[in-house]
Amino acid sequence: MKRAPRISVAIPLHNEETVLPELLRRLRAVLDELPGGPHQMVFVDDGSTDGTLEVLEDEARRDERILAISLSRNFGHQAALTAALDHVRGDVTVVMDGDLQDTPEEIPRFLERHADGFDVVYARRTQRKESWALRACYFLFYRVMARLSEVPVPLDSGDFALMSRRVVDHLKRMPEHHRYLRGLRSWVGLRQTGIDVERAERHAGRSKYGFFRLLKLASDGIFAFSIVPIRAAALLGAVTIGLAAIFAAYSVFAKFFLQDSPKGFTAEVLLGTFLSGVLLFFLGIIGEYVGRVYEEVKARPLYLVGRVVGAASAQESQERPGSTADVLAVRR
Repeated sequence: MKRAPRISVAIPLHNEETVLPELLRRLRAVLDELPGGPHQMVFVDDGSTDGTLEVLEDEARRDERILAISLSRNFGHQAALTAALDHVRGDVTVVMDGDLQDTPEEIPRFLERHADGFDVVYARRTQRKESWALRACYFLFYRVMARLSEVPVPLDSGDFALMSRRVVDHLKRMPEHHRYLRGLRSWVGLRQTGIDVERAERHAGRSKYGFFRLLKLASDGIFAFSIVPIRAAALLGAVTIGLAAIFAAYSVFAKFFLQDSPKGFTAEVLLGTFLSGVLLFFLGIIGEYVGRVYEEVKARPLYLVGRVVGAASAQESQERPGSTADVLAVRR
């Protein structure tokens, strides 16, 4: 008889003091009903300024299943999620957000599909509760991303997913800084499937993903998995050269055969301004790629750990030199 898998739940947190008690209550209720174990809950505090870390530390001392990791500052959602994945020990790992929009009660459904032989089971978000404008942006982004990406990325799927141990191990070997984990998860391949999950409302507080953070995440996904923007610049340049050649040929024809030459100072100004704007726009795109190469070449750590609290922290410290309560650990 096949042994029930040990489950790790990886959750990044940033200023979720009001949500955390309800999250822990519901997550514990789900894990208590699952066979196998001992299961694990890995929480990463991404530089919170409220009482999130204090609540985590208190809970970690009372529940040996909890591992609380405090980063030295705010490194961003994807870096915090990476830190959580670096510390999981389960046979399977469930990745979810800490605002209860990803509901813990869906975990048994993930496990059912995993038992069918899938290495990745991701949530397809349905009936989102955000504003219509935000829902429209998400809808558009996922479809643009799917068209541009060289790696098939499932539509309407976020970070909420179950991954097998070998998928997590593959992700841990990917050192890039501008991370788009749902894209990296697809890049790994292996057997993957999705389940429809209704996207719940945030339990309390407000979203930490404002417009510019969402824009950055979207750009990380596009620039990490597609060079179509650069190819578009080359294509537009070729089209512009072709049109300019046609216009030049017409000008010569009009001069010698029609005894006339094209006129239009305003058209020339508008055309010059348009092409200058296009040139600067694509220089910015190329600069974005170059800047990302520059970030990778510097090889700075993706995150720094300031404190690890929990029953497993001693073992983690031995396995990861420097990852103690007083010494910073790095992840390259």
